[in-house]
Amino acid sequence: MEILSKTLEVGIKGKAYPIHLGSSLGLKVRSVIQKILDSGRKVCVVTDENLKVSQASFINQCFDGCSICVLPAGETTKSMHYLGKTFDFFCDQGLGRNSVLIAFGGGVIGDLTGYAAASYLRGIDFYQVPTTLLSMVDSSVGGKTGINISGGKNLVGAFYQPEAVFIDTDLLSTLPPREFSAGMAEVVKTGLLGNKELFDKLVLMGKLSDKHPDLVSVITACCVLKSTVVSEDEREMAHSGGRALLNLGHTFGHAIENVTGYGAYLHGEAVAIGLVMAKNLSIRCGYSLEGLSESLVNLLQLYQLPLSLKEPLPLESLMKSMFSDKKTRNGKLRFVLLRNIGDAITKEGIDEKMIEEIWRAGGAK
Repeated sequence: MEILSKTLEVGIKGKAYPIHLGSSLGLKVRSVIQKILDSGRKVCVVTDENLKVSQASFINQCFDGCSICVLPAGETTKSMHYLGKTFDFFCDQGLGRNSVLIAFGGGVIGDLTGYAAASYLRGIDFYQVPTTLLSMVDSSVGGKTGINISGGKNLVGAFYQPEAVFIDTDLLSTLPPREFSAGMAEVVKTGLLGNKELFDKLVLMGKLSDKHPDLVSVITACCVLKSTVVSEDEREMAHSGGRALLNLGHTFGHAIENVTGYGAYLHGEAVAIGLVMAKNLSIRCGYSLEGLSESLVNLLQLYQLPLSLKEPLPLESLMKSMFSDKKTRNGKLRFVLLRNIGDAITKEGIDEKMIEEIWRAGGAK
């Protein structure tokens, strides 16, 4: 089968790496893994129970000769418990410092495997092979790895870059529609914060799907923007702007996930609500955003994404979770606001009463 792909580079100082993006990348993935195995190094693939069944053909084609660590599917797997399970599996398989991990899954598997790679024997190589739209456009790129704890989402983790990322859109053929829609929340976010052309394209193109001819170009646009931002501010240290802009909608979204126990909402669904709240907060802070409200609502509704909380959540718990979030600075909440489509800024010191009003408008009690 013809390999249809392009290659981008994440230009991080001291750790540049490629993103191979396209369709029919199985042979390319296998070629890389075979070279590693032929050199005498062990390879361990971390995946989940759903993918073991739905992507059995890809697994058999690409990962022959590798040990396979299979974890439960779902956000609750991103935990200390399952991180420990992976470490035990690595030890049982005799993985050493020259061994290699492959994250074959969505954001949960990618984040957990990346953190396991950063931690096991003080750091071993790993590759990302994302299988969901959300992980293709966001979490597989940039080296943020981690797990959730009771205090909040991604509070334990590390910046640890992969050796390469392989984004094969053929893997989306088995992705459930709800998961695809959740990924679209991150695509919309990308357009909102830094690519007006992408946002306008999303508004005009109709509903994107795994068979849509523009799918690869949309994913590419997201990867280009994220790669550029990450290359300039890998560890989110910029005083304003920088990598923090990628958190548009996430301060609200992470709180929703945390308070509901990482099960009621997919990450993208929580982010969708967060985007609406961030837009509303931006307007309250004085930015007009003429025409954005209708376009954003229509886009999110096109993908059956929620605009507000499904059921009321306690305001006090949501606010507490926000203050536990790693994006706070010196005890102050930091939000990403929109000045216009494709033009985002970070802002601290927003009146808490205003934030509470935004939550109430979104269904908190």
